[in-house]
Amino acid sequence: MNDINSSGFLCNVRQVESPNKDARPKEAGIDLVVIHSISLPPGAYAERDIEAFFCNKLDTTKDPFYESIKDLRVSAHFLIRRDGEVIQFVSCELRAWHAGASEFLGKNRCNDFSIGIELEGCDEDPFTDLQYSNLLSLVKALQCRYPAITSQRIVGHSDVSPGRKTDPGPHFDWPGLRERLKK
Repeated sequence: MNDINSSGFLCNVRQVESPNKDARPKEAGIDLVVIHSISLPPGAYAERDIEAFFCNKLDTTKDPFYESIKDLRVSAHFLIRRDGEVIQFVSCELRAWHAGASEFLGKNRCNDFSIGIELEGCDEDPFTDLQYSNLLSLVKALQCRYPAITSQRIVGHSDVSPGRKTDPGPHFDWPGLRERLKK
């Protein structure tokens, strides 16, 4: 995977601009990666509904579940689809709205200082080899651009919002990711 440029964009991936972003606080450094999982509708893959959701264009008549999320305004910096495609929605230099109410090591508002990566998936299914491969490449690119992101500062949504969130879920291979980051 390519480098992240000075504007915070990963080269050679599809860019889909989300309006759900804003400026980071001036004093906030980028030193955390939060890994999430999402499927829309829940448990379904290969639709473009996640992109529509992150861009406030979700057709809420497509599935009854969508009625419950129709007013949410969320995004992530990146989405890694089941087939391994990486899509960027928000520049890494800006704050994406991915973690919500959150805390890491005594610091609240994780969106201020983190990069959010969504994996297309859910708690019930393992992730694909292509997703892990591209996640590893993406995290290494992020670590090159933002050296404060150490292996210990790569966490799940469940770690920064315990009791409220469970993603990326029990099938996520944390030991495998950490081992491959050492290489």
